[in-house]
Amino acid sequence: MVKKQKKNIRKSCVSKRYNEACGRARKINASTAYETCSEQLSPFGGLLGLVKLLDLFNFRKHFDEAYVAPSRETKLGDYAMVLGIVMLMFIGFNRIWHFVYIRLESMLCGIFRVSKLPAASTYWRYLDSLGINQAQAILRIMSRLREEAWKRCGIKDSRIAIDIDTTVETIYGEQEGGRVGHNPKHRGKKGYRPVLCFIEQTREYLYGKLRKGETISGEETAKVIRILKDYLPSCVKKVLLRADAEFMSWDSVEAALDEGYDFIFSNKQCEPLFDPAGWYRLRQREEAEFNSCMYKPFGWKQACRFVAMRIPDDTKSQTQQELFEEDQYTYRIFCTNLNGKAHEVIDIYDKRADVENLIGEAKQEGLDAIPSGKFKNNYAFFQIAMLAYNLWRYFKILANLCGGKVKMFAGIADNKIRIARLKLLMIGAKIVKSGNRDIVKYSNHDTRTPALLMLYEFIDRLRFRKLQECKA
Repeated sequence: MVKKQKKNIRKSCVSKRYNEACGRARKINASTAYETCSEQLSPFGGLLGLVKLLDLFNFRKHFDEAYVAPSRETKLGDYAMVLGIVMLMFIGFNRIWHFVYIRLESMLCGIFRVSKLPAASTYWRYLDSLGINQAQAILRIMSRLREEAWKRCGIKDSRIAIDIDTTVETIYGEQEGGRVGHNPKHRGKKGYRPVLCFIEQTREYLYGKLRKGETISGEETAKVIRILKDYLPSCVKKVLLRADAEFMSWDSVEAALDEGYDFIFSNKQCEPLFDPAGWYRLRQREEAEFNSCMYKPFGWKQACRFVAMRIPDDTKSQTQQELFEEDQYTYRIFCTNLNGKAHEVIDIYDKRADVENLIGEAKQEGLDAIPSGKFKNNYAFFQIAMLAYNLWRYFKILANLCGGKVKMFAGIADNKIRIARLKLLMIGAKIVKSGNRDIVKYSNHDTRTPALLMLYEFIDRLRFRKLQECKA
């Protein structure tokens, strides 16, 4: 009797191979023998995916065309020095002296084609030669990478929202540019106050810079708004700006109007007059009320639209009641040029809350590290840290595109970098030489290996498609 065999046995073979590899249980206790081996092993096997990503986005080409070399010359070259610092932060280290832990790391040495990486002091001396020009060059490189990433990942958003915010980096020494300012966690301490702009749709870093620890002025905010157009992808036609009350001024409003941007700025300075009869509720049982009006603050050149939401205070616990009705409410007021209803505008602004999470994640990934006492060095390091942050964003977007076939990568674009690092980077690998070729091998015992290999195949298909486009 002839039995019918399944035509598609790839899935069963793959699962069988991984199940058989894990079949025999190991026995390890305190008396287990140990020894060394001559094989090249790496805990960062996922770095091969980063190398494929950089090749897909033509990172080397964009770097050579846009980077401004500092006065210091290095044996490895500017590309290797900058990429070395980027990979240090990509792995999860955020101090230059952490190079002492990965000087002999097999994957990194193979990427840079050296037997061991330069000493940590070499990277520090190179960072000491960087300044404002190199920081601006890295911003241009990130702009080119963004164009490539959106094209290869099929992102075609014509309308985006840009969230602008500042944060505080406390300093504990005599670094240049440190000022005593708004610092709720460490009151009275000096710090920097960088400004950052993020794209809501992809959650990537668009533009920013390291600043002295002073509150940002209206003129400086206007400069930031006017320069954003230089870093936008070509497919973007409409932009919505969202910022808190720190950025609220006529200078910022005028800059947004001149550039043709929609905007919603939180307001704590102006006191517009709302029609008492104009307050409305979405539902009768809800306490929140909404209103809008046109108002021209003192010193402004034209009137703008203000929308408001008010919530009644708890007056039962107060021994003395308020005399005026306006004092019985807590107000949220915003300045905008959108035409929707007041509650719709406020709902759009409330989506900006995620920018706090993005800034917190960027600070965990190295933004808080201040490597030098010179402001120009820290200014350049700021952009290098954000370049590593954006590379993780693109890496997760590619993995998410592959998530339709790989269950482990489903929704990975919304995971924090520390979670994505466990799924995509911290995977053991062995580097072997066969037929004058270096091969990276992954363990059959690791359940993450099948998903990682499918991601590599997906990126290779995109690389092949790019090669065909170049030939055409």
